[in-house]
This record gives sequence, C-alpha cells and structure tokens, in this order.
Amino acid sequence: MSQPKVDKDAYYVVIKKSDFTLTVYNRNHVWVARYPVVFGSKDLGDKMIAGDRKTPEGTFHIVSKKVHSKWCRFLALDYPNAESYEKFNERKAHGVISPNASIGGGIGIHGTWPHEDFAVDNYQPWTEGCISTKNEYVIELYNLLPVGTKVIIEP
Repeated sequence: MSQPKVDKDAYYVVIKKSDFTLTVYNRNHVWVARYPVVFGSKDLGDKMIAGDRKTPEGTFHIVSKKVHSKWCRFLALDYPNAESYEKFNERKAHGVISPNASIGGGIGIHGTWPHEDFAVDNYQPWTEGCISTKNEYVIELYNLLPVGTKVIIEP
C-alpha cells in the first residue's frame, strides 16, 4: 500500500539563522518539529555573491529531492529566484557588490558527511552556503516534505 500523497502546502519551514534552527509547521501554523542546523559562514548575513559561503535569506521552495552520496539527502531550493535576483541587482546598482559578481546557486538543505553529525552539535560552519543538519534529521525532512514546500530563511 502506497503512502498518501502530501500536497506542497501541507507544511512550511522557517529557518532562523540567528538561532541555528529549522522549524516545520503545518498548514494551520502549528509547530511540528524543530531541528538544529548550521551554515557555511560564521558571518550569518545574507548571501551576497557566489562563493561567499553565506546562506541566502528570503522565501524559497523545495524544487527537488535526492538521496546524496556525500550528504545523505539533499532538498534543493529555488535559489536564486526572482526575489534573490532583485536584491542582487539592487546591490550591484548601488555598488555594494562588484558589477562582475555572480549570484551563485545550488543551495539546499542536506545532511553531514558520514559520521560528522558533531559539526551540527558544535555549530561548526562548514557548507558552501547550504543548510546542514544531522543525517537522521534530514532523512525525516526528506520523508515529510514534498517538492513545492515553502522554505523561509530569516536572519
């Protein structure tokens, strides 16, 4: 017997970079689960350019999910999206970033290297800008959240 299909609006995710948390809520805004997460840079500011190892802020959606050979599971986000490009182009126009800068991409929620969940326990920044949690937690997220789920990343 197959599992009933969960629609993309059944849950949404709020990631608070300042608290190192990823919280799942149901469509009625009821707390479902909370997980510890880490990012790529000790500087928790918004992603500015490709290669800065910062995690982008804004509203995104899960666009694909896959079992990953290095990081257990990978839930890809639609970064960069229209909101990301708008901020990026505004920063370029105001000289905040180089006119030759690239916006980057490939952002998602994933696990850790095998046997390295301690990186999450110790709040070690190690990703290239992705959101990382323990492998047991990313498996739960992978099984719970369908493609299309909204992910809000806050400072």
